[in-house]
Amino acid sequence: MKTIGLIGGMSWESTAEYYRFLNEFTRDRLGGLHSARCVIYSVDFAEIEQLQVQGRWADAGEILAAAARSLEVAGADLVLICTNTMHKVADVVAAAVSIPLLHLADATADAVRASGLRRVGLLGTAFTMEQDFYRGRLEAAGLDVRIPDTDGRALVHEVIYEELCLGIVRDESRTAYQKVINDLVAAGAEGIILGCTEIELLIGPGDSPVPVFPTARLHAQAAVDAALPGAQNDTATTPASR
Repeated sequence: MKTIGLIGGMSWESTAEYYRFLNEFTRDRLGGLHSARCVIYSVDFAEIEQLQVQGRWADAGEILAAAARSLEVAGADLVLICTNTMHKVADVVAAAVSIPLLHLADATADAVRASGLRRVGLLGTAFTMEQDFYRGRLEAAGLDVRIPDTDGRALVHEVIYEELCLGIVRDESRTAYQKVINDLVAAGAEGIILGCTEIELLIGPGDSPVPVFPTARLHAQAAVDAALPGAQNDTATTPASR
């Protein structure tokens, strides 16, 4: 098995899920006591969040690039950025190393296309929903991406940073997210991309009338597929339950 390098900590709540997914998928593929070969570089999210707010993406990119270089030195054969939002600096990170970066949006788009869907709603941070670095990549892959209205985007963003990144999961927030999802479905969405890795802590398939695409799970599955080429794949890269 190739060694998977994870740039995590953004937030560590979802990075912990990545670690679990990688090991579960590896065990499913190989059986027995097998687990994933991986190394994790976990940054201080408080520092990254401040750079996001200040629009200092170049500085944030250098922090993640340095993390990627450390992972390569530690023996990683491929690298993942364990957050949707920080794929805004994915090109900077990829350029910093000689190993491949497995882009989260690509793994997500592959899963949506494999399901036969095209029109999808996107939930995530305001950066992910409103800027082109992520939506544009999904659209370049042939998807028709819809986002919530202004109030919906503000709600989704606030819950991510003020609750989910702190490990707070509230039924009231789940209900509020379900309303946003239902509005997107009414606007034509055939599926919902959970485009922030923490949203999977709150929303599962039973919370949506259409399929959901949990990006952390899909990213981890794609990483195991890349790390175990040719091995039998028993876990489909499709909308999955938690």
